[in-house]
Amino acid sequence: MPIARAAKRATVRLGAVVLAGALLAACGSGDSSDSSDSAGGKVTLNVDLFGSFGFKEAGLYEEYQKLNPDVTIKQSDTQDEADYWKSLQTRLAGGGGLADVQGVEVGRIASVTQQQADKFQDLKEFGADKLKGEFAEAKWSAATTKDGKILGLGTDVGPEAMCYRTDLFEQAGLPTDREELAKKWATWDGYLELGKEYKKKAPAKSAWLDSVGSLYGIMIGQEKERYYDASGELIYEKNPAVKEAWDTSVAAAEAGLSAKLDQWSPQWNQAFAAGSFATIPCPAWMLGYVKGQAGDAGKGKWDIAKLPGGAGNWGGSYLSIPRAAKHKEEAYKLIEWLTAPAQQAKVFQKQGNFPSSTGAIETIAGAKDEYFSGAPIGQIFGEAAKESPVQVLGVHDQNVMQQITNALSEVERKGVSSDRAWGTAKKGVDNVIG
Repeated sequence: MPIARAAKRATVRLGAVVLAGALLAACGSGDSSDSSDSAGGKVTLNVDLFGSFGFKEAGLYEEYQKLNPDVTIKQSDTQDEADYWKSLQTRLAGGGGLADVQGVEVGRIASVTQQQADKFQDLKEFGADKLKGEFAEAKWSAATTKDGKILGLGTDVGPEAMCYRTDLFEQAGLPTDREELAKKWATWDGYLELGKEYKKKAPAKSAWLDSVGSLYGIMIGQEKERYYDASGELIYEKNPAVKEAWDTSVAAAEAGLSAKLDQWSPQWNQAFAAGSFATIPCPAWMLGYVKGQAGDAGKGKWDIAKLPGGAGNWGGSYLSIPRAAKHKEEAYKLIEWLTAPAQQAKVFQKQGNFPSSTGAIETIAGAKDEYFSGAPIGQIFGEAAKESPVQVLGVHDQNVMQQITNALSEVERKGVSSDRAWGTAKKGVDNVIG
């Protein structure tokens, strides 16, 4: 995200500083016959994204326009990735209303490469194949079709950690040292037990975590196989990793540890500043979101510790160019520059989005974040990125995850039983994927 990406990216992106809803009308038209907007050769590139990719916040658009004075960049955003993807599918089907650059969450990239390759530009035609060695292999291969088409350049990945409010921990009598906490919640059972301790002395109107949906998302990101196996078979119903993440999330809901907030909702956004939860599962791209929602008043109140249960990845995104884009060559030059090591490093330093560029990863190894109490984010997320499994991605990964987290919300907010909610999740998956 940028999710949730997804989870969201969650999709990240996985993964979110602007209003949700329909995509802005600033998207480029489907006319690909002209490569300039005027006789003078000036070009307006429309970039359509979801969540917070960090380009604008890190000043990259402004920098690129200074380097290329004939180029103007206009970005449009949708907060919720699911809304963004639905709208994008509508416009891809019609061939019009598409931007020059479209963001794609990692949970959707298999759909692009396996089902929609004819809708997106093969970036190899612009020389993208020469960049292969600059990206992590898993990131590169996920956006490459079986016949060698390159349909996206990777922006970030989503190595996972746990963000927490030190001031709320202190009020509840819990330790605040990140190393001590990492030991206490080395397992997810340990995390829930510490949450129960927090609940006993928690400040008024403050829960242990934001939502069980975010707990599920971070746990499932620790697994290599989730919803599909390597052969492309849908396996979520029989995958013990999915069951464990589901059961742990249900246990958190039934223990009353959640603030019962839907991620990306206005209420969730407001809760960052209000202190409505003490911990939030935190892929790297979430750091910028926390800063944006908690504001200056949150500086120094947050910290980051190693994730319970081992390393994982949640979210991460790509930049792709639709076949119907108006300015494909100019768009490619922009996305190649945005995803280059120097620019990925700048986004990380500003927003926390962890690079997919191997060169950028090396340059940010010693980075710390004063907003998060000086946490060594380069080390924490760098180690998580190295240890994370290479995940098997399926064509409906994001859809399956959305149905499961929707069902968990029923457990969390309405007290629906685990069995009944799981049945709802399965029906939802069947309806979505046909």
